[in-house]
Amino acid sequence: MSFLSCHAAVSPLSGTIPIPGDKSLSHRALIFAALARGKTTITGLLPSEDVWSTRLALASLGVDFQDESDGRVAVNSLGYQAFHEPEDIWNMGNSGTSARLLMGMVCNLPFRVFMTGDASLRRRPMGRVIQPLSQFGAKITARQDKILPLFIEGAAHPVPITYTLPVPSAQVKSAILLAGLMCHGETTVIEPEPSRDHTERLFDYYAIPHSITERNGHRHITVKGFPEIQPRPLHIVGDPSSAAFVMVAALLVPGSDVTIHNVGLNPLRTGLIETLQDMGGDIQIHNQTVVSGEEVGDIVVRGSALRGVTVPAERAPRMIDEYPILSVAASFAEGPTEMHGLAELRVKESNRLQAILDGLSAVGVRAESHDDTLTVYGQNTVRGGATIAAHLDHRMAMSFFVMGLRTQSPIMIQGWESINTSFPTFLDCMRSMGVTFAVIPDAKP
Repeated sequence: MSFLSCHAAVSPLSGTIPIPGDKSLSHRALIFAALARGKTTITGLLPSEDVWSTRLALASLGVDFQDESDGRVAVNSLGYQAFHEPEDIWNMGNSGTSARLLMGMVCNLPFRVFMTGDASLRRRPMGRVIQPLSQFGAKITARQDKILPLFIEGAAHPVPITYTLPVPSAQVKSAILLAGLMCHGETTVIEPEPSRDHTERLFDYYAIPHSITERNGHRHITVKGFPEIQPRPLHIVGDPSSAAFVMVAALLVPGSDVTIHNVGLNPLRTGLIETLQDMGGDIQIHNQTVVSGEEVGDIVVRGSALRGVTVPAERAPRMIDEYPILSVAASFAEGPTEMHGLAELRVKESNRLQAILDGLSAVGVRAESHDDTLTVYGQNTVRGGATIAAHLDHRMAMSFFVMGLRTQSPIMIQGWESINTSFPTFLDCMRSMGVTFAVIPDAKP
């Protein structure tokens, strides 16, 4: 075991930073390439442990993957009609996205799948996916409390469903829509509140028959079963959730001027940018365009004095992964920052809400939580000088690493290796901006 320590910045951060491919899109790109019959070339695929879990599972169904010399990935598939039962158990590692999306993809196929994950994933709730997928006719058996490991027996005669999401969830929505592709008739998901729409955009990009309508303030997404899916080249834009750590690092260090290149700007992913701008952050967008159905652009960030704000609950689905790093930014803002609608944070890779509270308390920042609200009281100086356990949660590890740029004493991150699940080039990006850090071996015998 080792510890990662970030040193307080002594000079402004600068540079043009490339962000690796979006994790949500990378999972979906692999899945859609596997569903299509023929060869798909993917550019910018995120080379992370989470995405590798999806790739290995698809390979076990008979899909062929080839890494090309220019960094692209070639996917050769005979289409979903040719998928066969995997010979071994699927290990999803730490990837909830892999688990939930693949559950949907296979639940209406005529074979069986066993699925497990690491200690963190085996604590995360799967009942919210099991419940709608079972309505198709699939038999899904899980441990008590509806957690991994689980067993899926594909529906022999799947029937289409109409399902209203009880809480916003792009993963649950996508799992149902993917299941609907393998089911005669029309499957509909009703969203009372919007969530990430990457799957729907890929339906558009691949010309998969579907419709999206608004009724009584709710969004109805309907997909028709058994489409012919033709391969198309895919380019994965940079991950805005990864860019978040670079943005906050640049905002916190006075005089910084950093450009983040090729960042996805899907409107359902830009909640953090809007919040940081509300806080007084100097953030500008340049060179906007659309690539493979997704908005993308360059983000220019300059060091800024931040002020506390109230973040409304309706913004939470658009930035649910960014609250740990927002809490770091709020720690150095003038006045309190109040964040609402955070119940979902309790069932992420860790109980992120409690982990944020524990971490902030350890470094000397006052924060409190009531129900689904988190309030962080900003201050000019933060003492640091604590060891923060990442709890197998990559976003907690990166957030407190960034915090160390402004603390009086270094922050030590235990379990920092979890960063590789989503942002394997994180330390390289930090180093290129001028951040100094150290990996310290465990001194215990």
